[in-house]
Amino acid sequence: MIPLTFLDTLADAAAKAIMPHFRALNNVENKEETGFDPVTIADKAGEAAMRALIEEHYPEHGILGEEFDNKSVDADNVWILDPIDGTRSFIAGVPVWGTLIGHKTNKKATIGMMSQPYTRERFSGDGTSAWHQRGNEPKTTIKTRACASLSDATLFTTSPDYFSADELNAFQRVENKVQLSRYGIDCYAYCMVANGHADLVIEAGLKAYDIAALIPIIEGAGGRVTTWQGGNPIDGGSIIASGDADLHESALEILNPS
Repeated sequence: MIPLTFLDTLADAAAKAIMPHFRALNNVENKEETGFDPVTIADKAGEAAMRALIEEHYPEHGILGEEFDNKSVDADNVWILDPIDGTRSFIAGVPVWGTLIGHKTNKKATIGMMSQPYTRERFSGDGTSAWHQRGNEPKTTIKTRACASLSDATLFTTSPDYFSADELNAFQRVENKVQLSRYGIDCYAYCMVANGHADLVIEAGLKAYDIAALIPIIEGAGGRVTTWQGGNPIDGGSIIASGDADLHESALEILNPS
């Protein structure tokens, strides 16, 4: 069994590589010819630092990351890494990005961490329990909050621009029923659901490295994460995360009216 402390080791290494570049960037690359998919020296340095430690301590494990070629992704144990989830927020100087460190065994998310080194916060989970820690303060257990009604719910998504036309229509059917919707806080949104400050995150077009680390955190805090069809979210796609099981079912019904 992998100790949760190893996630802290990986997060420390990523933070050391990334933080010198936060609010100090002078070069941003674009990975797309027609759109804008930014990558920075910080993304690459953070992932390289984590990969080196994984290969040292768990050489038989696979690695799926955003910035470098995959390694042995058919292995029983695979690490899923996103050094900076929310690169657009990172380059804008907004501290709602995070380093996502996930691990899966046989297609099931096992442990995960979201590290935000600027605010010195870490959210972690093992699917059974979940925790929050700020700096050197004691680690505290976190729980989702009860919210069975959409009319009482707070909903997050990163941006409506990431939805197709049909997906946007489905999202807006849910959005029109909630009390409050907010955009633009990337992986931090999922941690606010786990920590009992919000109720729903609905997104589309996610990759495995966008969600794998967050699944054990939300589930460990008592919430649910599935695809819009109610399936396994480990490979990404259209994803819904909820703090309340009844709320999750209500939102799924609206997303899939047929």
